[in-house]
Amino acid sequence: MIDVIHVVLFTFLAVIAIAVIRLRDLFAAVMLMGIFSLLSASLFTVMDAVDVAFTEAAVGAGISTILMLATLSLTTSKESALYQRPQPMALIAVVLTGAALVYATFDMPRYGDPA
Repeated sequence: MIDVIHVVLFTFLAVIAIAVIRLRDLFAAVMLMGIFSLLSASLFTVMDAVDVAFTEAAVGAGISTILMLATLSLTTSKESALYQRPQPMALIAVVLTGAALVYATFDMPRYGDPA
């Protein structure tokens, strides 16, 4: 049974993911991605995957955020208007990759299945 805390954390993750996609300020997007990583780490902790949570917190929220902030210090903090047009080939590649990953999960055993 799904606990309320799982639903709340997944809702926060979805809201932050949509906010990161919609933002044009790169500094705010980097900060939100760090928060996303910390929320992911807390979700892994709630799901009793403490080793994965520790790695997510160290790499996702720690090192990645620092590297992205260092990169932003060398560039501007606003997104360029050059890449605002739709990219249909990129969308097709993402959809095909996602479909392949979902198809691959059908062969996996059920969660918690000892066999």
